Amino acid sequence: MKKFIYFYLMFGILACLHWPQVLLAEEGSPGDKPAYGDALIVGSIGEPSILIPMLAGDSASHDVAGLIFNGLVKYDTDLRLTGDLAESWDISPDGLVITFHLRRGVRWTDGVEFTAEDVMFGYRTIIDEKTPTPYKEDFLQVKKAEVLDRYTFRVTYEKPFAPALSSWGNLVILPKHLLEGKDITKVEFGRNPVGMGPFKLREWRAGQEVILDANRDYFEGRPYLDRYIYRIIPDPATMFLELQAGGVDMMGLTPLQYKKQTDTEFFKDNFQKFRYPVFSYTYLGFNLKHPWFKDKRVRQAIAHAIDKSEIIDVVLFGLGKPATGPYVPGTWPYNPDVKRYEYNPEKARRLLREAGWVDTDGDGIVDKDGRPFEFTILTNMGNRLRLNAATIIQWRLSKIGIKVHIRTVEWSTFINEFIDKRRFEAVILGWSIGLDPDQYDIWHSSKTGEKEFNFVSYSNPEVDELLERGRRTFNIEERKKAYYRIQEILAEDLPYIFLYVPDALPIVHSRFRGIKPSPIGITYNIHEWYVPERLQRHHVLEP
Repeated sequence: MKKFIYFYLMFGILACLHWPQVLLAEEGSPGDKPAYGDALIVGSIGEPSILIPMLAGDSASHDVAGLIFNGLVKYDTDLRLTGDLAESWDISPDGLVITFHLRRGVRWTDGVEFTAEDVMFGYRTIIDEKTPTPYKEDFLQVKKAEVLDRYTFRVTYEKPFAPALSSWGNLVILPKHLLEGKDITKVEFGRNPVGMGPFKLREWRAGQEVILDANRDYFEGRPYLDRYIYRIIPDPATMFLELQAGGVDMMGLTPLQYKKQTDTEFFKDNFQKFRYPVFSYTYLGFNLKHPWFKDKRVRQAIAHAIDKSEIIDVVLFGLGKPATGPYVPGTWPYNPDVKRYEYNPEKARRLLREAGWVDTDGDGIVDKDGRPFEFTILTNMGNRLRLNAATIIQWRLSKIGIKVHIRTVEWSTFINEFIDKRRFEAVILGWSIGLDPDQYDIWHSSKTGEKEFNFVSYSNPEVDELLERGRRTFNIEERKKAYYRIQEILAEDLPYIFLYVPDALPIVHSRFRGIKPSPIGITYNIHEWYVPERLQRHHVLEP
């Protein structure tokens, strides 16, 4: 299933793209061949919140749910849309009507056959006003949805909608026979789902692990791996020790671990390391309703006080690039010519003075109306990169008279109690975004409600109009103009300070074969990963 927009824990189609770099361990005997069996144990700092993707805004939930559910379409390794549960589709000449022809004989893991009624049920569920989801906007563009027969589903749009086809990779297709007439926010299904993907839920041990078994009837072929275990280990250092001890087979490395701690014979002999650019970015976001941050001169001053190259060198060990907006360098909507904020503390102080912030009592902290400039940066517990970036920002802002506190919060509490309820002054977070450049849900002024993604409360009428223009044409040059201008405005308004685009740094034990690095990463073909029989460690009993 194509990933939803969610909190970073993919961006416009790449114009020029570097394939993942990989350091491979020795392949072993040439006679090794695919074999069924073994388990992949994956480490994660976060625990899923719910396994119904349309209700989840966190990457942990989507990582697991993506192995259980499917959309109608997905991206292949060339970043082209291909069929998932849809075998093929027809698009009318005006682009307003899409007719999906569904795969036949696909079954939910409870044995019931998948049909167009399930697609319709998923569609009606996501647009239902009672469904608390930030992902419904794309589907509200549909004028009419129809089940033409058991294996044919048609949608008609009133106006051109550029992300139309790709959006159907985001629709969570749900089993009508299990959920019809029920409130999906209250059913056990969220912790015990039934899907059609390569794996199915076996057990969820809260705070410990989520165990998935292979779906032996998966329509693309039975996965070679019998089991996928998602271990929750909040501390990356502890997870790294588990990797060395054999308790984890795969994890995302920190830059320090990638550059230095795995540069040993042990890791070279026993693991495969990968590095590739991620379609995501990390940012410092402001609550624009907070009185400190309403004046854009203050936000611009903070931008001039932050040295992004310092963060990339010190925090990322050079394994990333500066971010200048909400698109990744090298993608077609990325504007390389937007306003940049060079590190310039004196300019930062001047902007603060213009906004009325002056150190009147000589204590080193600027004041306005008798109140010192003091605020807290909130970020999630366990993410050492964000914490380190916050620490550097804290130190740099102290040099221009701003006192910063840092607070880390457990992930689910962070999202549910602080982000959703707008109880923050500033946050360090990240976005991972779909391959289509439409970002209506993040930047449009109508998307500021609880559980919606414009939680910084950004509002700019020109950006609203440009977002609408960008999604209402199929002409890529017209879309490009709209997105270029959006980036220019965001660079001036600075609702976020865009910090960096990190590299993904996964490591996988060398006994796993069939990994084929591509522009979309390494796990897209996880059902094809295998361990030669002689190297298998875990023996899973037949169900």
